[in-house]
Amino acid sequence: MSTSPVEHAEPVAAEPRRGRPGYDQRGILEVAVGVFNEQGYDAASVAAIAQRLGLGKSALYHHFASKEELLRRALDEALDGLEGALRDALAADVPAGERLQLVLTGAVTVLVERLPYVTLLLRVRGNSIVEREALDRRRAFDQELTRLVREAQQEGTIRADVEAGVATRLLFGMVNSIVEWYRPTGPEDAARLSADVVAIAMGGLRVAQA
Repeated sequence: MSTSPVEHAEPVAAEPRRGRPGYDQRGILEVAVGVFNEQGYDAASVAAIAQRLGLGKSALYHHFASKEELLRRALDEALDGLEGALRDALAADVPAGERLQLVLTGAVTVLVERLPYVTLLLRVRGNSIVEREALDRRRAFDQELTRLVREAQQEGTIRADVEAGVATRLLFGMVNSIVEWYRPTGPEDAARLSADVVAIAMGGLRVAQA
């Protein structure tokens, strides 16, 4: 008895499942920081963040326990980068004036690479424990930088007729102002921008050669 060959049907591809977009912790944090910067941290709600993500609040709480935890993680992202830049510069075996330039270069790089996070950090006003802890870390950063400025003055690298604390505020006033106008799609990348900042800042502070 003859049999005809069995015809094998082509497998049918499964139809993609529809559902919520997949977000990991990093993705959720980036969206939350955007909402904080747009609405202000105090005004922003977990519901607003969840809506932006297309998630329910319960799904958001699966990744982060609270709005405060989101804020803490965001501020850590900015502060860890800035503190790392300072730590690396202080560890360099070069004169204090060159270490100061390294701090400026590193800080501008962190700002460009973590712009939304640093923007949020600079808007912190100390209305919660998390914010006050962040402000304490910023003050410690400024104090360490002031000591470095003073050391550079003592070695004769930068002018000593400007008080070290004032020089520190002026330097980082310039750096911090970048968040107000810098756009990643603009003509300058982090390397070029940091070089410009160092040129202008150190040009005003460097001791003139006779």
